[in-house]
Amino acid sequence: MKIAVLTSGILPVPSVQGGAVENLIDFYLEYNETHKIHDITVYSIYDKKVDNHPAQASLVNHYYYIDTNSLWARIKKLFFLHTSYKQHISFNNHYIEYFFEQAFKHLRKCYYDIIILENRPSYAYKLRTRSSAKLICHLHNELLTSNSPGGSEIYNSLDKIITVSNYIANRVKTIDSDDNKSITVYNGINLQAFSLTQVPSIKREELGLSHDDFVLIYSGRMNEEKGISELIKAMNLIREKKSIRLLVIGGSFFGNDTSDNGFIKKLKETASPIKDQILFTGFVPYEKMPDYLMLSDVAIIPSIWNDPFPTTILEAQAMGLPIITTKNGGIPEEVTKDNAILLETNEHFIESLAESITWLYRNPKECIRMSKASLTNSRKFDKERFAKDFFNALLT
Repeated sequence: MKIAVLTSGILPVPSVQGGAVENLIDFYLEYNETHKIHDITVYSIYDKKVDNHPAQASLVNHYYYIDTNSLWARIKKLFFLHTSYKQHISFNNHYIEYFFEQAFKHLRKCYYDIIILENRPSYAYKLRTRSSAKLICHLHNELLTSNSPGGSEIYNSLDKIITVSNYIANRVKTIDSDDNKSITVYNGINLQAFSLTQVPSIKREELGLSHDDFVLIYSGRMNEEKGISELIKAMNLIREKKSIRLLVIGGSFFGNDTSDNGFIKKLKETASPIKDQILFTGFVPYEKMPDYLMLSDVAIIPSIWNDPFPTTILEAQAMGLPIITTKNGGIPEEVTKDNAILLETNEHFIESLAESITWLYRNPKECIRMSKASLTNSRKFDKERFAKDFFNALLT
């Protein structure tokens, strides 16, 4: 079949700048390259790093790029910012509107059996009257619910919705309780990259950690919804246990950070009393993440929002780590009672985090048991399984 993939218009494909959505697109494109199932054209923003990328040599995967940073693009985006559409409702910001319209100029000249909308359900509203192709949204976030602007119109414009979790599928059902368009395909990761068979390129000693330290790892953005503030407060409650150390991947605010962000300032104040027990690595390239996970004893994903399906959990499982996380969003669909402690994010959440950390610290045999369970559970989330299920879902 001939398939077009409309990306989100934020990050490029191949995923030379990272991005969870973009990584998943790469996975099913790699699978298509191996098995030669479909003829696929990807519409993506341009980044000079995609030039001469090995993926460009494919005979079945094609890439059409839109430069959204040129002078002409910046001028045109201002037009989308200031112009109200007379013929179509606009559900996106002017950056996304510009990307979509530029992609459509090329797309309308081609015939496609299927158009995949990567986490942009709102594209469907405009495409429904412009294309006869089957419109399928790959939905990664809560972007299509009864509270979404134009939710019913967009839902009716789509032929199928592939959701990353049952949680997201159930949110779609708030539009139509009899929904029969949605099908869940769980995300996957590269289990060869995230494997205990790899030889780590760093050692604990290089980070100021000792062999006897009980190392917790947090990986994610420094914002309120990720629960990093609650985790640091929990660490404060067990500060007397000096050998419990927290490794924070993804941002540093002890150093030259001059951010005036109010949330970051509060984090600084909260972390100050236990500064020596927390190690902030700053940005770590994605390919280095297995090394840091291998140095750790427990992974903590303390999301206080309804996280749809965080890949950080899949990665930690694949590296054989016990998990402490929450019952929010699609998280319970990723783990089992054997490899994870699932917490309620209620008024006792911080205390529960501290108690869970302490319990695992005092029970090394439980850590070993949970580690084995994580490795077993991780096998369900291989990128090959994801890609196969994704292509099957397109045709069901």
